[in-house]
Amino acid sequence: MDATRGVLATVSERDFIKVRECCKSLRLDEDVFLNLYRIYLQVAAWIVQSKNLTQNADIVGINGAQGTGKTTAAFILKNILEYCFDRKTCILSLDDLYLTRRQRAELARKVHPLLVTRGVPGTHDIGLTIEVLSGLKNAGDGTKTRIPSFDKANDDRRRPEQWGIYSGKPDIILFEGWCVSAVPQPKDDLQQAINQLERLNDHDGAWRQYVNEQLTEYQSLFDLVELLIMLKVPGFKQLYEWRLLQERKLQQDVEINHATSRALMDEEQVKWFIEHFERLTRWMLDEMPARADLVLALNPDHQIKEVILNRA
Repeated sequence: MDATRGVLATVSERDFIKVRECCKSLRLDEDVFLNLYRIYLQVAAWIVQSKNLTQNADIVGINGAQGTGKTTAAFILKNILEYCFDRKTCILSLDDLYLTRRQRAELARKVHPLLVTRGVPGTHDIGLTIEVLSGLKNAGDGTKTRIPSFDKANDDRRRPEQWGIYSGKPDIILFEGWCVSAVPQPKDDLQQAINQLERLNDHDGAWRQYVNEQLTEYQSLFDLVELLIMLKVPGFKQLYEWRLLQERKLQQDVEINHATSRALMDEEQVKWFIEHFERLTRWMLDEMPARADLVLALNPDHQIKEVILNRA
């Protein structure tokens, strides 16, 4: 996919300025934004051209490990789709659909202590996620859909009265999350621990087996995804650096807004946290690139180095 030809010539300077203004909140360097804009403009054109939009919205999944830029990608794509292609677009993040802290504490008590940590399959409210996606997909012009919100600094879901509201009917829903459209591992792959967290805290494999079983239940949700975009990290070792950068940015946001920071993590805690996701991340890196409709391959500097189109 060439990010310098075709659709770029049809986009007005006025539309570009609107997108750039809306994306200032991302605090990206101008060169970084321009590069992402060129690429995501082409991605947006591909989304529009790939689908015959009906009375129901199209659900586009965005998969990527921690720190790959899923939220940034979704935000830029939303603005490009709306301003450059006149497609009303809604973002739904799987990160906003975790079970509450109390629910995860109960799950940890009944099933396994590691389930108190948000993120892995089994710690999301799948019923609520399907309900919200279905509501958006079947919304009418006058519909108001509540969009759940999760407070990562407090490690808990916000109260419903604090959720956002999406008004009307979206043409496109961008559904982003680190394990969106993941499939279960073969059971034989679960036998050996792959990191210190598994060796010390899951020596009998009960936690990883439960997570894998829960991922089977997620397939009814992931079946709703009609196009899948994967942000492909160069390797698992980059995730620690990128996740640490995310945590530092969250710390800055907390300080600016004078919020509580009890759930923010230091470097050792970040390392322990991402080990929860190492198994499934490595599995997705092995099996997902061949079946994702579009793969955006990242380099170690966090830039998109290659765009691989598996579905024209």
